[in-house]
Amino acid sequence: MGTTDDKESDEFPPEKRLEAPNTRLIKAGIATIPDMETLQECVAYENAHQNRTQILRRLKWKAEELREDEG
Repeated sequence: MGTTDDKESDEFPPEKRLEAPNTRLIKAGIATIPDMETLQECVAYENAHQNRTQILRRLKWKAEELREDEG
C-alpha cells in the first residue's frame, strides 16, 4: 500500500523536479520536496546528470530546512 507521499514522489521524480525548462520551475521543484528520501534521490540524480553547483547548493539548503523541521 502506498501513502499520499509515495504517490506525490512518483508524480515528481528527480527528472521532473530538476530538468524543468526554467530556473523558477526548478526552484519550485526543490521547494516542494517533502522529505529527506526524495531529497537524496534528487541529489543523486543531479550528481549523476548535470552536477550544477547552484542546484546542489539549493538542495543543501532544502536539506537544512528539512532537518530543522524534524528537530
